Amino acid sequence: MSALVLHDVVRTRGRGTRRTLALRGVSLSVDAGEIVLVEGPSGSGKTTLLAVAGGLLTPDRGTVGILGRDLGALDAAARRRLRARSVGFLFQRASLLERLSVRDNVRLAAALAGLPPAEGAREADALLDRLGLAGRAPRRPSELSGGEEQRAAVARALVHRPSLVLADEPTACLDGASGRAVAEALAALARERGAAVLVATHDPRLAPFGTRRLSLLDGELRAAA
Repeated sequence: MSALVLHDVVRTRGRGTRRTLALRGVSLSVDAGEIVLVEGPSGSGKTTLLAVAGGLLTPDRGTVGILGRDLGALDAAARRRLRARSVGFLFQRASLLERLSVRDNVRLAAALAGLPPAEGAREADALLDRLGLAGRAPRRPSELSGGEEQRAAVARALVHRPSLVLADEPTACLDGASGRAVAEALAALARERGAAVLVATHDPRLAPFGTRRLSLLDGELRAAA
């Protein structure tokens, strides 16, 4: 069973004369262990695709399924529970909570997903250690470099062992070394954990990490050239 299935998804954005089609009949499936890169310029619909795939936006037409569950058949509370337990989100900016330490940011994500405190603490510490952040765990986000902060966001996205990871331009704000470190960490951890990963990007540095590359242009999805 695919972790994520989109069938004939249509989504509009804007209003009135500015109303445009962000997604034009998009169909896509992502299996466990896959890292699918969706490439395209800014404004091509990549962020909308991830928001629809994660149940943050509702399609105007078509269906979205996560782990065999049709999101359209779930109420808002059930969709929130499914996202919290089964989906990990990673965005262009880490957006960690400044009032919490790095460790507590990751532990909070585990708690919100329903992990018992002891299990969440163990998982958070193991991930931060794996990502080279054990020594930075007591720090606040403002004390980290950009690459360190984004690696902490990877830990936050994966701490509850999600079946599906959705990453929106995760390396766009990083220099070469930091971007590669984040990409390597995300790919290695996701494959080891058997997660399905969908990445929206226009960063060519990510190409070697994908198992499949697609192109999204004017809301239409096709194989990358």
